[in-house]
Amino acid sequence: MKTSALRNAISIALFATLSGNAGIALAREPTPEATRADAEQEDGAGQGTTAASSPSKPASRKEATATELETVTVTGTRIRGGTTPSPVIAIGSEQIRQEGFADLGEVVRSLPQNFGGGQNPGVVTATGSGNMYNQNAGGGSSLNLRGIGPDATLTLLNGRRLAYGGLMQAVDISAIPVAAVDRVDIVADGASAIYGSDAVAGVGNVILKRDMEGAVVSARYGRASRGGLGTREYDATAGTTWSNGGLIATYRHTRIDPISVGQRSYTRHMDQPFVLYPGGDTRSGLLSAHQSLGGNAELRLDALRTTRDTVYYQTGPGIYYDQRSDSTTSFLAPLLEVGLARGWVLQVGGVRARDENIGRAWLVTKATGDSRLVSSLCRCNDSRSYEISAEGPLLELGAGELRLAAGAGYRSNELLNRNLSSGTQVHSEDSSRFAYAEVNIPLLDSSMGTSLARLLELTAAARMEDYDSFGRVTTPKFGVIYAPGSDLTVKASWGRSFKAPTLNERYGSLVAYLVPPGMIGGSGYGADDAVLLSWGSNPGLGPERATTQTISVAFHPERLRGLEAELTWFDIDYRERVVQPFAAFGQVLSDPAVAEFLRFSPTPEEQARLLAIYSGGFFNWTGKPYDPAKVVIIGHGEYVNAKTQRIRGIDLSGSYGRDLGSGRLTLRGSASWLDSSQQNTSGQAAFDLAGTIFYPAKVRSRLGLVWASGGFTASSFANYTGGVAYPALAQETASFTTLDLVLQYATARRRSAGTGFDLAFSIQNLFDRAPPLYRPMAITDAPYDSTNYSAVGRFPSITASWRW
Repeated sequence: MKTSALRNAISIALFATLSGNAGIALAREPTPEATRADAEQEDGAGQGTTAASSPSKPASRKEATATELETVTVTGTRIRGGTTPSPVIAIGSEQIRQEGFADLGEVVRSLPQNFGGGQNPGVVTATGSGNMYNQNAGGGSSLNLRGIGPDATLTLLNGRRLAYGGLMQAVDISAIPVAAVDRVDIVADGASAIYGSDAVAGVGNVILKRDMEGAVVSARYGRASRGGLGTREYDATAGTTWSNGGLIATYRHTRIDPISVGQRSYTRHMDQPFVLYPGGDTRSGLLSAHQSLGGNAELRLDALRTTRDTVYYQTGPGIYYDQRSDSTTSFLAPLLEVGLARGWVLQVGGVRARDENIGRAWLVTKATGDSRLVSSLCRCNDSRSYEISAEGPLLELGAGELRLAAGAGYRSNELLNRNLSSGTQVHSEDSSRFAYAEVNIPLLDSSMGTSLARLLELTAAARMEDYDSFGRVTTPKFGVIYAPGSDLTVKASWGRSFKAPTLNERYGSLVAYLVPPGMIGGSGYGADDAVLLSWGSNPGLGPERATTQTISVAFHPERLRGLEAELTWFDIDYRERVVQPFAAFGQVLSDPAVAEFLRFSPTPEEQARLLAIYSGGFFNWTGKPYDPAKVVIIGHGEYVNAKTQRIRGIDLSGSYGRDLGSGRLTLRGSASWLDSSQQNTSGQAAFDLAGTIFYPAKVRSRLGLVWASGGFTASSFANYTGGVAYPALAQETASFTTLDLVLQYATARRRSAGTGFDLAFSIQNLFDRAPPLYRPMAITDAPYDSTNYSAVGRFPSITASWRW
């Protein structure tokens, strides 16, 4: 679409939004949910794990002049100060501090609804690490709700998209400095109708602090008791406000030592060098500013830049790969918000985000020490978006205002795969034009004097996206919020989601591995036999579609203030999901379900044609020269559209806090039960994902206590992950339970003015629990599931902060 056509589309959408609103002069106040959450944070109680507060009718006020701008942000809806029919997990800065999290990667890994696989630094990238979505190549951390994949969970910063990054085009949430974060909202429900593609499993929205007066500097040091993971972190955050604006800026530098296989008793049999957790340096800076432009307009700007250098090793027979990853993430997002007459607000904004990941690999021969550069690639991602939107009341109903949010815009993603050694490159781009609308319809509330309900609201949203590659698609979502009384709220939602395959899945590099059959589950083969495996992109991939449903019941009794609990059932029917047909690298030849992707007795000509298109590199793990006559099988592991994935389960979360003497005691926890399966083709039976190795465990939970009194805070949380099965060898791992302890003392309350000194001592995995082990097929595989369990062990750390 040309620029003029896009401009016309945006104008039409905005005119349609505003044309029917003459004579209406109503605006909406912040919801009681937001007010209650603010009060809990103010008194140090810590935000609950759920946003399950008792809803009631929002106040209305007559307004003849332009709307006074509000700053209430609710993730999961574009209605200002509105409610969403989807459950929202809200993790505030006070909770992050109380539980001793050092970065947002630790925050999301603690959530039972999130899977530790995907792009995470603790994942061992080797033959046994499951599917290729499980990576530590960039050293970052991705949000991976329900274990569907990091590309199926949308990650936002102040409501706007960050760039894809790394090998799997996941978004590194740990690139955002935690010192600047006000809260993290996570909607574990399909949200494509609200936010567009990628939000199949849900959305995570990082909300930055808006105002700060003063400065804070801090330093943290920690080291795993069994060795490795020496961590040095330095933070500086400063902010100021003036009569009509303010800004906050933060800088963070982190240096981490790796954990090698020789530092853990259960991996000392593995060849060195080999790392279980990569080392490296991270430097991150963030700026967030806002400036009022008169009484009814405000300009906002968020900017982020992060660089990360990571080092890791992988070992094969007689050789190892020395691999380095250098990543740079940047984000620039200006936004103009204007209050219009009759309670309407107009927003015009844009985002420019980039992520450049340069990966290099040297093949080192152990006997001689000779090294040779075998791979040097830049995966350069560039994202741009422009959007105009408006929100406000359409008419007054007996139970409140019927409100509408609508907008339109343009979004593009570019991927440049550049071979730095040969100079060759592949450039790919996909763009879409979009328009959306969302409406909130209050039908009943307590002021109407009806016995049917204290609250009844309907919500509806629809989004149209017109892709260059896949054409036009529309995704709807409908919801209902019902409160029969003041103690109970029932929410239900139904929606459809659409996701375009990532550019890396369609046009990224292809990689070939030459491996001995025994490394990938084969038996009975000759000592010189080899298998040629292909991994990587497929330009013929089609789009993915899903139908999502959730029902939640929130309990918040008026007579027992401080108690909140929520039970959620969810179901995701995910069709044409892009997957790699080999569920786990180490099981390629032992899994009968993938037989159709194997080509036996390939000719040298077939091998040559395959290798001619592999721009991502050729990795020889046999320890012997490549000989086409010795290749007995070609395994085609390129991306394909699976017939279906089915993901369903139950979440339970809650918190209870009460004052005891001079302090406050809070019990907080959550648990998730997950059942998921996949069917690759019509002729193949479905097979389990959840509860099997390198996929999410069926049960995860986190439960703990927080005690706060004056400047002293103590917290302890237990983390449970169920065991998983290894079908290839009929093995099952044990469950994994760890205990965390945090002790903190502040000389002054964090919300009071003046100078203060904070000291925090934290121990993760207090009893030094080792990960549950299994017996892998290959000696080159780590003997534990690094996507579900951690090799870090006991990790004590101390943090000192000075504020003024």
